Amino acid sequence: MANLDFERPIKELEKKIEELKHFSSERKVDLSTEIKTLEEKLLKLRKETYQNLTAWQRVQIARHPRRPYTIDYIKLITTDFIELHGDRLFGDDKAIISGFAKIEPYKVLIIGQQKGRDIKENILRNFGCAHPEGFRKSMRLMKLAAQFNLPIVVFIDTPGAYPGIGAEERGQAQAIAENLRDMTKINVPIVVIVIGEGGSGGALGIGVGDRVCILENAYYSVISPEGCAAILWKDSAKAPLAAEALKLTSEDLFKAGLIDEIIPEPLGGAHNNPQETARSIRQTILKYLKELNLIPEDKLLELRYEKFRKVGRISPSTPSG
Repeated sequence: MANLDFERPIKELEKKIEELKHFSSERKVDLSTEIKTLEEKLLKLRKETYQNLTAWQRVQIARHPRRPYTIDYIKLITTDFIELHGDRLFGDDKAIISGFAKIEPYKVLIIGQQKGRDIKENILRNFGCAHPEGFRKSMRLMKLAAQFNLPIVVFIDTPGAYPGIGAEERGQAQAIAENLRDMTKINVPIVVIVIGEGGSGGALGIGVGDRVCILENAYYSVISPEGCAAILWKDSAKAPLAAEALKLTSEDLFKAGLIDEIIPEPLGGAHNNPQETARSIRQTILKYLKELNLIPEDKLLELRYEKFRKVGRISPSTPSG
C-alpha cells in the first residue's frame, strides 16, 4: 500500500499496535491496557494530522494511487450504466469515460476523467489527460442528453488536458473553448464534482455546471503546483510553496465563491472508505438534481451564465498594481 511521507508516524504506530496484538495472541499475554493506550494515541494522532493538512499535503492525497476514480464512483453510485464512445470525428478518448446511468430515480448522463491503476492502464487512459476527441465526445453526449431532457453529472479528476503535438494539431484549445461556450447553453441541469485533481483547462473543459462541488481533499487550480513553481521559481521542488500561493484547496475555493459545496471525506482521505465517500457524493447529487429540476429552463441557463461570469471578478475596493 502506498503511504505518504506525512503519514509515516501514523503507519508506524499502526504497525506497532498490530505487533502487540500478534504478540499478545501468540504468547497468551494480556496487553490490552497497553494496546488501548496506543489506540487512543493513534486516534489523536490521526485527527491532529488530517485536520491540519497543508495545501501540498492535500494535493498529495488528491493524487493518492488508491483514491477512487470516476469508474469506481460509477459502480458505487449508479445502476444500469451504459458506456458510450467516440467523438464521431477522430476516435474514442479513453481518458474520459461517459455514458447513461441511473442514480436512484434519476436517469442521467455521466462524464468523467479516468486515470489508470497501473502503467498499462495509465498509458491507455493517458493518465487522465484528455485529447481534443475526449472533449468533443463529452459535448456530443451532453447535446444528446439535452435532447432526451436528462441531467448531466460530471466527475473531474485530471492533471490537465494533454499538451502533446498531436492534441494541438487536432485543435486542443479550440475543443476546450467550444465546450466552455456550449456548456453554458446545455438546457438541462449539470452537477460537477471535483473528485481528485482539477487541473487547468482539462478540468474546465467539462466543468461548467449549475452546481460545482469538490471533495474535501481534492484540488482545483489554474496550474499544477509543480508547473507554477517551475515558472515562478524555476524550481519544481518549490511545489509546496506554490500550492499555498495558488489557494487551490477546497476551503480556499469555497471562501472565494468558486465552488458551491465541500463534500466531506473519511478521516485520511476517500481511499480509506470509498463506500462512505460515494454515499456522500450520491446525497449531494440527489439534493442538487431535485433542486435544479424545479428551475425553469431559461432561468437555469441565465443563472449558470451569471455564475461563471462572476469567476475572477474584482471588486472596486480591491487594490491594484
